[in-house]
Amino acid sequence: MRRRTLHILAVASWLLIALLCAGTAEAASPEIRATVAMQKSGSEATLLGMFFHDPQLGWAVGSGGTILKTTDGGRKWKKVSSGTSSLLTAVYFRDARRGWVVGANGTVRTSQDGGETWNVTVVSTQAPLYGIAFVSPLRGWMVGGSGTILHTTDGGENWTDQTSGTSAALHSIAVTNEQHGTIVGALGTILTTTDGGATWTPQASQSSATFFDVAYADEANGWVVGNAGALFQTTDGGTNWIDRTLPCGRTCNKLTDLIRVRFTDAQQGWIVGEHGQILRTNDAGYNWIEETSPVKRSLMALSFPRASAGWAAGEGGTIIAISSGRK
Repeated sequence: MRRRTLHILAVASWLLIALLCAGTAEAASPEIRATVAMQKSGSEATLLGMFFHDPQLGWAVGSGGTILKTTDGGRKWKKVSSGTSSLLTAVYFRDARRGWVVGANGTVRTSQDGGETWNVTVVSTQAPLYGIAFVSPLRGWMVGGSGTILHTTDGGENWTDQTSGTSAALHSIAVTNEQHGTIVGALGTILTTTDGGATWTPQASQSSATFFDVAYADEANGWVVGNAGALFQTTDGGTNWIDRTLPCGRTCNKLTDLIRVRFTDAQQGWIVGEHGQILRTNDAGYNWIEETSPVKRSLMALSFPRASAGWAAGEGGTIIAISSGRK
C-alpha cells in the first residue's frame, strides 16, 4: 500500500510539474507578428501625409495636389479634387467633417464636408508647411520652412505667427495639452512650449540630424525620429532627450532614415521609414522589432486610429494596412 501511495504521489508531482512548465512556455511564447497588407490606392503620387478618423474613414495627401479618401478602411480609395497642384505634405481632421491639408508655398486647404470639397485658406506665409496639429476644437498649430509657426485660437478661421527663434525647417508638431507642445525639424532642432506657444524654447539634442517627426505616448513620454536612423526619447515632456538610435548591425551599410513615429498607448509604438522599413515596440521602446514589409519604397506617412489598426503610405502611391492583433 505504501509503495502504491508513493507511486501515485510521484505521478501527481510529475503532472503538476508538466502543467507548470506548459504554462511557463505559453507565457513566454512570442507575440503574434503584425499583419501588413498592400492596398490599391489607384495613384502613383508620392504620399506624404495620412490621417484616419476611425478604422473606416481616412485620407492621404501628396504630390501634385493629390488627396485620396477612403470610407471602407482602405479597400477602396478615391481621388478628391484639391483645387491645387502644389505638393501636399500633411492632413488633419478634427472630426469626421472638418479637416485641413497643408503643403508647399504656404498652401492651406480646409474642408467642411469630410474632405469631399476643399476651400482656400489664406495664411501669412509662402514657406512650405509640413505639419499641423490641434489640441482642442479651437486651438491648433501649423509648422513649416524657415522656422514658421502659425497658431489659431478660433478653430482655424484665422492663423497668426508665433516666434520660433530659428530659421531651420520645422517638420512636425505634437501637442499633449493646451500648454505643452513639441516641434522638431532640421539641424537637430527641438522646440518646446509650456505656455501654449507664447514662447518656444530650444532643447539640446546633441544631434545635427534632420528630425522628421515627433509623437507622445502620454504627457511625459515622447519620441523623435529622423535621418540616418535618428531615434530620441524624452521621459519628462520634452526637456531632456536621450539618444536611442539603433545600431547599424553587421549587414548594414547605412542607417535607414526613420520618417514617421506613432504610439497607440504607453507600450506599443510604430516607426516607418526608408525602403519600406516598419518597426514596432511592445515594451515602450525598450526593444524594437522589424516587421516584414511588402514594399521597398519609402514610407512617409503613418496613422493609427486604434491600437489594432493602422495605415502607412509613401512613394508611388503606396498604401499598406497594418493589423497588430491587439484590441
